[in-house]
Amino acid sequence: MGKKSRVKTQKSGSGAAAAVSPKEIMNLITELLQKCSNPNSAPGREWEEYVQIRTLVERIRKKQKVGLSILFDGKREDYFPELIEWARTNGASTEGFELAEFPNEGFGLKATREIKAEELFLWVPRKLLMTVESAKNSVLGPLYSQDRILQAMGNITLAFHLLCERANPESFWVPYIKSLPTKYDTPLYFEEDEVNYLQSTQAIHDTHPNASKLPLKDAFTFDDYRWAVSSVMTRQNQIPTEDGSRVTLALIPLWDMCNHTNGLITTGYNLEDDQCECVALQEFKAGEQIYIFYGTRSNAEFVIHNGFFFENNAHDRVKIKLGVSKSDRLYAMKAEVLARAGIPTSSVFALHVTEPPISAQLLAFLRVFCMSEDELKEHLIGEHAIDKIFTLGNSEFPVSWDNEIKLWTFLEARASLLLKTYRTTIEEDIKVLQQGNLSLHAAMAVKLRLVEKEILEKAVKSASDNRKLYSKRLEDGDPLPKYEESNAPFLENSASDSKLPLVLRNLEEEADPEELKIQEALSISELTENGYVNGKDSLLNGTKSENATVLPEEEATKNAKEISAECTDEAKVQL
Repeated sequence: MGKKSRVKTQKSGSGAAAAVSPKEIMNLITELLQKCSNPNSAPGREWEEYVQIRTLVERIRKKQKVGLSILFDGKREDYFPELIEWARTNGASTEGFELAEFPNEGFGLKATREIKAEELFLWVPRKLLMTVESAKNSVLGPLYSQDRILQAMGNITLAFHLLCERANPESFWVPYIKSLPTKYDTPLYFEEDEVNYLQSTQAIHDTHPNASKLPLKDAFTFDDYRWAVSSVMTRQNQIPTEDGSRVTLALIPLWDMCNHTNGLITTGYNLEDDQCECVALQEFKAGEQIYIFYGTRSNAEFVIHNGFFFENNAHDRVKIKLGVSKSDRLYAMKAEVLARAGIPTSSVFALHVTEPPISAQLLAFLRVFCMSEDELKEHLIGEHAIDKIFTLGNSEFPVSWDNEIKLWTFLEARASLLLKTYRTTIEEDIKVLQQGNLSLHAAMAVKLRLVEKEILEKAVKSASDNRKLYSKRLEDGDPLPKYEESNAPFLENSASDSKLPLVLRNLEEEADPEELKIQEALSISELTENGYVNGKDSLLNGTKSENATVLPEEEATKNAKEISAECTDEAKVQL
């Protein structure tokens, strides 16, 4: 097919940009890096800083030759037959489906025969995967061995691995790379006015002297970088290393063509056969699109990391950060009760689209947060203190009617304040969407902020209803339900998360800033007999809602503007 003849290389600095000196470019990049990594960001100036950063990026792009430095002739779909043949030749399954385009969803997998639910229909051997491990054994290896950023951030390693292989016409992964999109709908591709709708910012990046030895030294632009980063953001997954001792990041050709729907994770890694395997989420008839479930992602995560908005997302949520102030005179006691329940004194929680809007962990935290001194003593040294800790996250066993009133009042106030941080109302967003004159990116951003506000409004109503309910029970003098050992089976088998006992488990909503942003979780935390994976995904929400932090109780009088301003530093690095 003549690989070399089908590749066009555009060197930065050609044409109109030929007079631009490397020093001039590096000065701009240094200024950009300083802007992005400034720890003294002023609250309330997020948009102003974003505009400054974007202006610098655009200046750099103009100095460079705008566009990808490596181009392939034709459209990506022209290379699908080559991708299928490459996958088949190297041991992947290619029967029972084909690559096809679907209205409003782009390309995906279409069944060419009936596929039964739970049928193993797709497998991809390790040799086809682009991983951090394959990056170490590539031309990127020497730089990786010396660069701490690459060593610490597998996603950046994968991005540079992808760029290096794209620059090599003889690369083993050329058939896969040629089938990738040439652009994405992630926020890195948003125009300034579209980002204004989203109210988010871009990420930072760094360089290393050994980078000059890479095949990118003569052809590497910002557009190359955002293409590679977006390719990784929308496709990276965790798989076990060959010996199964730890996890690594990977790009999984062919399988990453599947689109998302609600359901359960049906993809795992079979260590015995050393391949990624996917069973059918449901029955698919010939001609139907084959979907998989990406994991319990919010729409904020879908927009930022995948570049789409998913209607009727059963796992949608708005994240908030809550904490007990160290200036609280009861801080030590509250911290101890929380520690016994396995909950930190400050953490990220979520308000869910479903009812109840809060998880068992958040319910437990709020109960402790609102406890009186006597109630704290009861949970520390009182009779049946262990039982009381055990039922902290259970909605059936309140600490007291007064405690319930306080926590729901607190939550109602917090959700109301978060609503005020938005510049538009739900009604205004609906009207803007109905006008139908928005770009794809802008519409996606407006839908995101609309659904977040709807979740917050539901949370306000739920909290208000609960406050009124428990006020009535206090007024009526209703006795508190008492926990007994006989209740344990009921608690453990309850379908509602808010009724589950809190058993010193990790916070469902807790996320480390270094956590991997993955499309579908492939954890090796618990391997079943057939080699598939049982494990939850670990995702990071990059929206303003996650960062619209409301902390200690004594700060309840903060206005909405101050609350929004608290999250500036964290929000700066989400994109």
